[in-house]
Amino acid sequence: MTERRRVLTGITTTGTPHLGNYVGAIRPAVAASQAPDVDSFLFLADYHALIKCDDPDRIARSRLAIAATWLACGLDPQRVVFYRQSDVPEITELTWLLTCVAGKGLLNRAHAYKAATDANEAAGNDPDAGVTMGLFCYPVLMAADILIFNAHSVPVGRDQVQHIEMARDIGQRFNHLFKDEFFTLPEAAVDESVATLPGLDGRKMSKSYDNTVPLFEGGRAALREAIMKIVTDSRLPGEPKDPDGNALHTLYAAFASAEQAAAFAADLRVGLAWGEAKQRVFEQIDSVLAPMRARYDALVADPEAIEAVLHAGAVKARAIAMPLLARLRSAVGLRPVQAAVRVLAERTRAVRPLFKQYRESDGRFYFKLVAGDGRTLLQSRGHAAPRAAGEVIARLRRAGGRGLRRLEDTALHLGEELIGDLAEGVLFDEVVEAIAILAEDAG
Repeated sequence: MTERRRVLTGITTTGTPHLGNYVGAIRPAVAASQAPDVDSFLFLADYHALIKCDDPDRIARSRLAIAATWLACGLDPQRVVFYRQSDVPEITELTWLLTCVAGKGLLNRAHAYKAATDANEAAGNDPDAGVTMGLFCYPVLMAADILIFNAHSVPVGRDQVQHIEMARDIGQRFNHLFKDEFFTLPEAAVDESVATLPGLDGRKMSKSYDNTVPLFEGGRAALREAIMKIVTDSRLPGEPKDPDGNALHTLYAAFASAEQAAAFAADLRVGLAWGEAKQRVFEQIDSVLAPMRARYDALVADPEAIEAVLHAGAVKARAIAMPLLARLRSAVGLRPVQAAVRVLAERTRAVRPLFKQYRESDGRFYFKLVAGDGRTLLQSRGHAAPRAAGEVIARLRRAGGRGLRRLEDTALHLGEELIGDLAEGVLFDEVVEAIAILAEDAG
């Protein structure tokens, strides 16, 4: 079976997404999260936002807008772990453990810190003028974000590759000092095929250049207004226009099929007027965004629903983070005294596997076995009544994994009875172990 991989993506909560964010980050991340062999972790990096922004209202608005955007763009919170960084306290505790092993010389070389000190020196100021410890320690917090979930891969732009390398260095040093493989060493995933959209002035679309086209903010009218401001040359209607490297064609192609993009390019070559070209770009992009915009507006109007999704995501995230942090605390010597052993055991039990029963739209009753990290291990076949599903669960618990057999590819049998299927990417031994834990709990 294909080994499952953990892929982690963070989104800093200091603004509202634009078209470039959607094409370059949101759309590919949502698509990647649907791969059967990938466990996706996507989080709102609100602690990182504090490094860049001291406007609490802006951060609060951004957290809501970004969460609503990802959900509106098709992110399925049932398939991924979608959470706020600040809802997982294990991340900040790990940050301190890693800070205590990270070398200052390593952090001195971080690009953001170097840029700040170089700018100060060029201006004749003290090198560290205006530099906060948040900026200086940013790479350690980022390392904690990644290592707490032992992510295999982190999609980043080339300017962020250094941070992944630093996370590897810090994780490797911790493993070496405390003599165990606590952390998977992550890889930076730089996808050169991800589109980079031009902004209103032809440069890369970026808030830094103030040349962005809004994704949802301001609705349809704001989208059209921005597109009509895109800078073009002085060629008149009827004069041929080169679609290659043309901002309008690049934007159109990012939201159209290959056939539609080719037709638009052909029309530009035979003299399509700039005003009409902009209108067609607007209509094409709007046709893609309109359904998502409607979902976005509904989500923003119901912040309690977003809060519920993020809370559920934090529960899944902490179910994975807590056992690892318990190991790390013990490794560095922060071991519980005897009176605290019971509390630690109860915390560990909170992330035990469990059976979930439910009814599907076909009217039949099902159950699934879910691991402590939120993964489905076993999916049952349908039953005519809930009692029948419950009886199979009871027999599995009593057997404690004994008598469970895997036949064919994924089919699981208890004795001679076909009870369900092994979930994609799950090892048979994981199912047996999980059922044995549940049998022990019941005993």
